[in-house]
Amino acid sequence: MTVTTLPTAHAPAAVTPARGGALSLSHMSPYEAWKFCESLANTPLLPDAYRKQPASVLWAMEYGRALGLDVVTTITTIHVIKGKPCQSADLMLGRTRSAGHRVRITSERTRCEVRIMRHDDPDDETVIEWVLDDAVTAGLCTLRDGRPHARDQKGQPQPWERFPRAMLRARAIAEAVRTACPEVLHGAIYTPEELGAVVDQEGNPITVERADAPPVQEGVTVVQSTPNGPPTAPSRDYLAEAAATADAEQLAAILADAQLAGAPAEYMTCLAELRDAHAAESVGPVRALHAAAQDRGAHPDHLARLADIGATKPGAKQQTTGSEERQAHDKDEAPTDAELRAALDSGHPEAEAAAMLAERGQIPLSPQQAQAAAERAAAEAENRLRVAASRANLATLDADFERVYGLPISQAPAAQLDQFRAKIEAAGGAQ
Repeated sequence: MTVTTLPTAHAPAAVTPARGGALSLSHMSPYEAWKFCESLANTPLLPDAYRKQPASVLWAMEYGRALGLDVVTTITTIHVIKGKPCQSADLMLGRTRSAGHRVRITSERTRCEVRIMRHDDPDDETVIEWVLDDAVTAGLCTLRDGRPHARDQKGQPQPWERFPRAMLRARAIAEAVRTACPEVLHGAIYTPEELGAVVDQEGNPITVERADAPPVQEGVTVVQSTPNGPPTAPSRDYLAEAAATADAEQLAAILADAQLAGAPAEYMTCLAELRDAHAAESVGPVRALHAAAQDRGAHPDHLARLADIGATKPGAKQQTTGSEERQAHDKDEAPTDAELRAALDSGHPEAEAAAMLAERGQIPLSPQQAQAAAERAAAEAENRLRVAASRANLATLDADFERVYGLPISQAPAAQLDQFRAKIEAAGGAQ
C-alpha cells in the first residue's frame, strides 16, 4: 500500500516573542512586520506621530531594534520631532547605565548635578550642572521672586513653572550623556524639548507634528503659537498708537478700546507699560519697565518702543565735551551714553555697547559684568552650535570640537563656538 502525504496550507508562522516576552522585528518576516505595524497604527493608545502611520511605526521599530529596544519601549520613548529622532532623558539614562557607565544624580528644586564615570576609563568623570539661571539663559523660563515663571499663550503654567526639579533633571541628564558617552545615543542626541517640542514633566511631547495633518484650505486662517512672539490683537495696532502719543486721555481711550476689542492679557500689559512709560518723569522708571518686560520675554518690538520713550526722558542724555555740532551728530548717528548704559542694564548684547562706551572714554563694565556677559555669550553661542550640529546630523560634535581646539565646548569662548558653527554650516556637516 502506498501512502501519499498531501501538502497542507501554510499558515502564517507564529510571531516568536523576543527576550523577556517582548515583540521584536527580528522574529518577524517582512510581511508579518508590515501587518503588525498596520494593526498597531490603528490603536488610539499610540502617540500622535505614529497613529494611522504604519510606515512611521515600522521605521521606529527598526530604529528601536538597532538600539536593542522592544516595540513598546521604542514607541513610548523614541519621538520624532521635525523629522529627527529624539529620546527621553530617562531612556538616555537607562542606556548609559546599561553600557556599564556609572551615573550619580543630585537633584534639588533649583539645581541638578549629574556625574558620569565611564566604565572603560574610571578616571574620566564628566560633571554637568543645570540651575535655574541656565534655564533663563536658554529662554525656557524667567524668574520671579526667585521662582521659575513660564506661561503659555493662555496664561496657563508650563512644566518649567510647575515641575522645575524634573525639568532641570532632564536637561542635566541629556547634556551629561551627550558629553560623556554619546555613542550610547546612536544619533538621537537630543530630548524632545531641546528640539522645540512642548513637553510634560516626564519629558514626553504634549504636541508633536502629525504626518497626516490635513492640508491648509484656501480661505482658512491658521494661527500657530510662537513662544514669546508679538502679542496679538484685532487689526487695529493699539501698541503703535500708544507709543506715538503721550497724552494721558488718548492713552486711556486706547487701552479702553483694546480691552473692548478682546485684546489678550499680554497685549494689555504692553499697553499699560507704554502708558506708564509716557507718564514717567525721568528715565529711571522707564528702565525698570524695560527690564520687567524683558524678564518675561516680551517681543523685541515692544522693548524698542519702551527704549524710544525712555530716550526722551530727563536723565537719558548726558552732556559731552565738544561742539553742538558734534552733539547733534552723536544724536543722529549713535546712541547716547545713557542709552548704551540702559542697554547694558537691560541685558542687550554687551560687547557692542561696551565698545562704543570705551571709545567715548567711559568704563563700560565691571569685571563681574564682563564675566557674566562672556558666560551669557558663550551659552548662546553653544546653543547655536548644537542646533547647527543637529541639523547637519553631526553626532560627534563634542569630540570634534575638542580635537580641533584642544578644550571642551563648555570651556570655549563664544568666538570659537561661532567659528566652529560657521565651519559646520559652510561644509554642510562634512568633516
